[in-house]
Amino acid sequence: MAKRRTLRRVPFRRRRKGLTDYRLRMKMLLSGKPLLVVRKTNTQVIVQVVKPEVRGDVVLAQATGRELKVKFGWPASGKNTPAAYLAGYLAGLRALKAGVKEAVLYIGLHRAVKGARVFAALKGALDAGLKIPHSSEVLPPEERIKGLHIVEYARLLKDKDQAAFERRFSAYLKSGFDPERMAEVFEEVKKRIEKEMQLQTVEDSGEKEA
Repeated sequence: MAKRRTLRRVPFRRRRKGLTDYRLRMKMLLSGKPLLVVRKTNTQVIVQVVKPEVRGDVVLAQATGRELKVKFGWPASGKNTPAAYLAGYLAGLRALKAGVKEAVLYIGLHRAVKGARVFAALKGALDAGLKIPHSSEVLPPEERIKGLHIVEYARLLKDKDQAAFERRFSAYLKSGFDPERMAEVFEEVKKRIEKEMQLQTVEDSGEKEA
């Protein structure tokens, strides 16, 4: 008697690579709303507002940690909590400008840890004015969003062990950035983002009138 072969179900490629949770994504698609997609790489946070379509997602708005550094003068890491918030804030403002008023958060296979960077990006989008279903309990506290935890750690380490401070923040120090100014620079960059978006709005209005 021939032996019965056991068929093994092979997950989709993006699921195997840990990029997409298809069951969760299907639930999001059924809402009919754009998705706020938050991704993390080794160097930056990427925040996109996308419209899912059969042929692939259409990006309606986007902001990245690299863009914060290149265009808006963010001197710190492009993937830390303050950068995640600022990227979410910028993406949210751009989404509003594109006519998007609400979205659903999609974090893929990232663990939903309270206060995580993905939720810092969510807070940025919320503060920009997007309506996104969420629990306020998962959002990082204001002091963490502004980077005050980094400021406090830098000061503590500097007072305790100067050599350790220089090693830990070597990348910042080499670029001439003092990590103790993190919260101050956060506010400066946020204002630059707001000014940029206001200028774009004025320019768009002028083009319509012309």
